[in-house]
Amino acid sequence: MNKHLEKAFNLLDESQLDCMIVTDLRNVRYLSGFSGSAGLLLLSRGKTLLYTDFRYAEQAERQAEGFTMRVHAGDVDVFEAVGAEISGCRTIGFEEKHITVENFERMKRKITGKNWCALNLDDLRMVKDNGEISLIETAVNIADKAFARLLPKLCAGMTEIEAVAWLEFYMRQLGADGTSFNTIVASGARSSLPHGQPTEKKLAAGDFITFDFGAVYQGYCSDITRTVILGKADSRQRLIYDTVLSAQLAAISVLKPGVACKAVDEKARAIIKEAGYGECFGHGTGHSLGLAIHENPRLSQTCDVILRAGMVVTVEPGIYIPSWGGVRIEDVAVITDDGARILTATGKELLELAA
Repeated sequence: MNKHLEKAFNLLDESQLDCMIVTDLRNVRYLSGFSGSAGLLLLSRGKTLLYTDFRYAEQAERQAEGFTMRVHAGDVDVFEAVGAEISGCRTIGFEEKHITVENFERMKRKITGKNWCALNLDDLRMVKDNGEISLIETAVNIADKAFARLLPKLCAGMTEIEAVAWLEFYMRQLGADGTSFNTIVASGARSSLPHGQPTEKKLAAGDFITFDFGAVYQGYCSDITRTVILGKADSRQRLIYDTVLSAQLAAISVLKPGVACKAVDEKARAIIKEAGYGECFGHGTGHSLGLAIHENPRLSQTCDVILRAGMVVTVEPGIYIPSWGGVRIEDVAVITDDGARILTATGKELLELAA
């Protein structure tokens, strides 16, 4: 049995369940290896079943080692097929975060006379094994190299959309399966938008340009943010940039097992507050990532989770000043036995690009 699946069976026993139905495709992939876009798992101590349809039958056989395949026709309700397998089960776990009300009601109609127990399987993915960390590191490396290729192309007159197109092309060229999320490029006053989507705005001399991007490699995500400037930075731009960098480095310095996530957030937030920009930093300091771009734990003011070796987190404080601009700097770090290892290689000095 693979280690990921063993975690699910431990949860099955702890929750005193007869079986569980896994419907979120990221958890399906995590537990079975199957990466298709249609499938669910039925797990019990006597059965490890993967349900999919004809389109993925061959793929499922290759990827889901140790699972018994159930390939259902397109006109067969998969929950009805599952119900036929679990007539002897009474208490069934399901993923409350990843099933719609409509599908849950349909599942109960097709599988009657059961006790349903809500589960959160996402937290099984909080601590990464060495294989997962290696895949994340490769995804980070792809994004790093793509950004290095993009920088010489940036110039006044290029649109934000064009910059995104080149960056995503380079990530694909370097082996990415796709992007971790919709790439963010926001320049000039628009850089005050933490998640500003690219527009036809042209890059101009004196602009801060915030890039937030990531590659997916074999299902695992990376996430990097860098803010650069076309031309020379003025004194205010440099002050804001240096403040964010100081906050980010301070947060990184306390990453280690045994530290509460909210303590890491406070380390970064205190520096930004002391500089007078506390109201301009309205999001958390970071988040975990893996098969999803946002996973638990979160480096936030409300997260009490204690860091453990094998967790992978981003560290990304920022300052955003409406109608003026903003700065965010983000790295990916893996928690080690005695500290943290930064996976992101792109430098963090303020880059002043030729305009």
